[in-house]
Amino acid sequence: MYAQHPQQQQNALTQSKGSDAKYQNQALYARVGGSAAGSGAASGSYGAAPGAGNAAGTTGVPVSSNAGGQAMADGDSEALYQLMVELFSATNREQALAELSRRRDQNPDLGVALWNAYGVMTILYQEIIAIYPLLNPPALTMSVSNRVCNSLALLQLVATHEQTRMQLLKANVPQLLYPFLSTTSKVKQYDNLRLTSLGVIGALVKYDNREVISFFVVTEFLPLCLKIMDIGSELCKMVATFIFQKIIIDDGGFQYVTSNPKRLHTVLVILNNVVNQMVTMPSGRLLKSVTKCLIRLADNQEAKEKMQEGLSEHLRDSTFAHVLAEDVSYRRLIYQLLVKLS
Repeated sequence: MYAQHPQQQQNALTQSKGSDAKYQNQALYARVGGSAAGSGAASGSYGAAPGAGNAAGTTGVPVSSNAGGQAMADGDSEALYQLMVELFSATNREQALAELSRRRDQNPDLGVALWNAYGVMTILYQEIIAIYPLLNPPALTMSVSNRVCNSLALLQLVATHEQTRMQLLKANVPQLLYPFLSTTSKVKQYDNLRLTSLGVIGALVKYDNREVISFFVVTEFLPLCLKIMDIGSELCKMVATFIFQKIIIDDGGFQYVTSNPKRLHTVLVILNNVVNQMVTMPSGRLLKSVTKCLIRLADNQEAKEKMQEGLSEHLRDSTFAHVLAEDVSYRRLIYQLLVKLS
């Protein structure tokens, strides 16, 4: 499952970082200002890491005059420039990551600037890879978890922006997060790590792009997603179920899940488990996401027959009556599901 991780680590660690801090800072300003010397073509295949060009060359993605320059030209953006420069300082990096994460909503093009800024993506990769040894056996402290979560929050900006979303995917960057998703410790620092990693993946899948869904199917993300739906915290369950819903809305993802009887059985068991776990503490949002997944799966005849026999009784009886009474949209969804199964 993690066969590509060594290559990803090598890509991240071997990107050129410049000969000294002064040169790096000058290159950084040039990149985020859109004044790069070249404008190399983006790679059309998975595995092309950003920031892999030479000192005066390109970062591996097209750089235009407005890619991160015009939108980041005011006084507030100068502070963001300086924070990106401070990422190159081992002393200031932790604080710079925290501050950039805190200010991530200030500029809609910050994700583009991060992607195009010379060496910044390499730094984010290194921050992620550095904590792998702390995952098993669990040795992650809250401060280290917060630091990595700040890096992941910046990755989410790159994943969200239309100019950089596919480049992040083609560089196989999401696979760097799979070890975080495979952790099982329920302490807060690991839960935060899983939740923030899911946020990056959720930002990629929410735009219903077939290539994105195919990536997560091919790289065997689904078992990790299902495990978190089954045993994760409520927030992790909600994000993971949203991602799973997006996967099966796509025809390719739907075919992947329903074409294998054992896989389909596992999915239905886990969805039932999620419902049963909410008997004592219902979540309207999670119930709606699970119900949408069941409605979609009912488009497959085998899944429909299995649900007719084994759908959780809690969706048929009055267990969630108060949710039905308070939420009209959920009432419509559960009615649609029961009609579809009748």
